[in-house]
Amino acid sequence: MNILQSIRSFVSTVNAGSIAGGAKLLGVSAAAVSQNIARLEHHLGVRLLHRTTRSLALTERGALYFEQVRQLERDLERARQLVAGPQHAPAGRLRVASTAAFARHVLAPMLPALRQRYPQLEIELLCTDRAVQHAQESVDVSLRIEAQLEDGLVARCIAQVPMVICAAPDYLAQRGMPQGADDLKYHDCLLLRYPVDGRCLPWNFMRNGVRFQPELGKAMVSDDIDALATMAAAGAGIARLAAYVVQPYLQRGELQPLFVSDPGSTTQALPEPLRIYLCVADRRDFTPKVRAFMAHLLERLPPEWRLAEPDALPTSAPVSVEVGQPDMASDGQAGVDGALTSWARVT
Repeated sequence: MNILQSIRSFVSTVNAGSIAGGAKLLGVSAAAVSQNIARLEHHLGVRLLHRTTRSLALTERGALYFEQVRQLERDLERARQLVAGPQHAPAGRLRVASTAAFARHVLAPMLPALRQRYPQLEIELLCTDRAVQHAQESVDVSLRIEAQLEDGLVARCIAQVPMVICAAPDYLAQRGMPQGADDLKYHDCLLLRYPVDGRCLPWNFMRNGVRFQPELGKAMVSDDIDALATMAAAGAGIARLAAYVVQPYLQRGELQPLFVSDPGSTTQALPEPLRIYLCVADRRDFTPKVRAFMAHLLERLPPEWRLAEPDALPTSAPVSVEVGQPDMASDGQAGVDGALTSWARVT
């Protein structure tokens, strides 16, 4: 019996929640995974899983065993990547999780070029607005917004994406142009409901370096930012959209930006940018394939999204995360290497 192969089958099945899901993660048949788990149970002399035609659950001893071996596969992959070193091209499965909109509009268009550059990589992109669990879901790296940061993650802010308050020209012709953030309470605002805790995300503004949240006139709510953009373009009200979502609507004239920066104003309230964090579970997760992904991403981020100051995290942030501008060297990998020393663990 190949004990490591059997353990991988067991761990992948538990992570996926089914034998079929575990088989998909490993790229083998469900029958092979089932046989490997059966051999492992026979080898240990205990039942690890309660299996029926419709459900799968850990036994008490299975749960104990899983806690001991769950990191084994990741540790073995880390060791393989570290031994391979920079002289070998990144290879193996790279599982990336990201907020759905950032994945759809930013990551998906750039990942094919990464695969072309490193054909031995098998890339899997998880598009979700929930906070994924790196270890349990075998995620190598995740892209998150500030509200998704959790204790224990090793994180770095890699971008500040402009947020655009906007509305359709027809809506503005009927309801008038808001003169400032305080006028938003008199307008129909389209709000994003965050799936993690069910609350509507506030619209953060900055005035004289101070963050504040104006009162909003709630009109429509959705848990999908692209749906809000479509509603806004149809004249439903005012929306707060990230630059990577709103840009096509602005170019087509379907949406009009509000609160455009006035260089001569010192008291103007402007939308606070959206901070994007790149996260790993542990510093040991900076394997060659993760570093290759980071370099590829940093090379392709628009220059205007890069952080202007190394201490750009607002003092009101609920977590302690070191934020800085990555070293954008001409060699993307060198830029990543220079940036690794300033990553910090979320506490």
